Amino acid sequence: MSRIGKQPVPVPAGVKINIANGLVKVEGPKGKLEQAIHPNMTVASDGKQLTVTRPNDERLNRALHGLTRALINNMVVGVTTGYQKKLKVEGVGFQAAMKGTGVELTVGFANRIVHVPPPGVTVAVPDPTTIVVSGADKQKVGQFAAEIRASRKPEPYKGKGVRYENETVRRKEGKSFAAGGK
Repeated sequence: MSRIGKQPVPVPAGVKINIANGLVKVEGPKGKLEQAIHPNMTVASDGKQLTVTRPNDERLNRALHGLTRALINNMVVGVTTGYQKKLKVEGVGFQAAMKGTGVELTVGFANRIVHVPPPGVTVAVPDPTTIVVSGADKQKVGQFAAEIRASRKPEPYKGKGVRYENETVRRKEGKSFAAGGK
């Protein structure tokens, strides 16, 4: 059995779950999410917890078992507490600012880069070097944070660019001149 797949998903108070036609819908204080479930997986609810079962031990079913349980758990956590990613902008003159609902980055290019979040994701810029991406859908929050980071990845010589809050950038040594050279 899958270690993750066999664990039940606890359903906290205030969360409504609807399972019908291969679709799991979760509704809570932070929003509504839905996920299509593979036809081989069976999802059952007893009000307090959800369980995911598989028909047999075929390779595909074993892989889908843990995945399905993890996706449902992420939805339940998302509608109760939500997800958040923090990014830091580092470099001289590099900064972020709000522009409407999106975030505008000044990261050393001729033009400023504007990223508009997808529906269900919110962006906040508490100070010019910090960006906070939050929402109920873990996949959307992670994807949007990755798109912001990709606009100027941290470079290895000075560490300038956009990075996740706790990300460590491996630094390289710069040029060194040989003794007696010009």
